[in-house]
Amino acid sequence: MLYPFMKNFELPLSKIRILTLVFIFPFIAGNWSCAANRSIEEKKVVYQGNKTIPENILNEAIIALSHYPELQDVEIEFRYKTNIKNAFMQAQPKPGNFFKGKNKRSYYVFMSTKFLIEDEEFSMAQVPSEVLIGWLGHELGHIMDYRDRSAFELVKFGARYVASEKFIKKAERTADTIAIHQGMGNYIFATKDFILNHSALSDAYKKRKARLYLSPEEILALVNGLQEELAIELDEEEVVPELEEEES
Repeated sequence: MLYPFMKNFELPLSKIRILTLVFIFPFIAGNWSCAANRSIEEKKVVYQGNKTIPENILNEAIIALSHYPELQDVEIEFRYKTNIKNAFMQAQPKPGNFFKGKNKRSYYVFMSTKFLIEDEEFSMAQVPSEVLIGWLGHELGHIMDYRDRSAFELVKFGARYVASEKFIKKAERTADTIAIHQGMGNYIFATKDFILNHSALSDAYKKRKARLYLSPEEILALVNGLQEELAIELDEEEVVPELEEEES
């Protein structure tokens, strides 16, 4: 069924299909990603000229953003939203500039005002700061993943995310891995540890998160691996100047 306002337009079927996917994209994207929920404050702060952030999470958002210098010129709005399905947070492109090109695209990071797990409301009002930073960092990892994709690739991404748990696992682990490579390993570890060990969360929810996301052990392994790589690189940088001095 086509949208009513499309009935007076004569477009090739292929373009109609693409446009239809685009219009349903925000609803598909509504199922993406992870999490946080604090008391809502209407007052917002504009940071770096293009980041709109609720004042009550400003410090955590700035710390998370500091790990992503690549996103400095990217417009991102952090906004509270009610009833995000199966998630505390979600990152998605803004529909209004979806087709303006990769470099002109802007994004939302939605944060849930409440979260229901098996009909029980879960309050995040007392979430530790480092856990919230980790959640925000994970969502920024999604944006890093999205920014190099074309509009059609993003629509395809959303459709596959809805249809395939295997793809969900790949997407969520990719976001975790990106955040770790951006230096957020400790925060991502704190977030996963909080989810898996918080008594208010159901066992079914914890098992799903453990199945789809990097485990604390995998996070530590990645962090340790990066530290070893950095140590090797530093050793090599020290050796090269010494060789140059001997040659001279």
